[in-house]
Amino acid sequence: MCGESREEMERMELSHDEMHQRGIPHEHSGGHVHSHQHTRAVVNRLARAIGHLERVKAMVEEGRDCSEVLIQLAAVRSALNNTGKVILKDHLEHCIVEAVENHDHTTIDELNKAIEQFVK
Repeated sequence: MCGESREEMERMELSHDEMHQRGIPHEHSGGHVHSHQHTRAVVNRLARAIGHLERVKAMVEEGRDCSEVLIQLAAVRSALNNTGKVILKDHLEHCIVEAVENHDHTTIDELNKAIEQFVK
């Protein structure tokens, strides 16, 4: 433990999710490192989407007009899709570039499966 940096010490003490939330680079099972430079932007976008969705729920409980609710639902869907685009862009620019360089077909296959689910 003597020769380890502060960041290495943090990595040992934090859970995987905590490392993602703090944007700390770390390895995944495929051996590639995620820097998650997008973490703050994604968290902010998700918070806005959650706020919109809570508002939609309140509108339904208030008995608001269905067309107003549908418009707000479209806004929520758009916010989530845009969040997915930010994540995908970062993943392509960092993780997939590294996977291609390292001939890591597993990571590329996982991305293909994730994209199939995302665009359904």
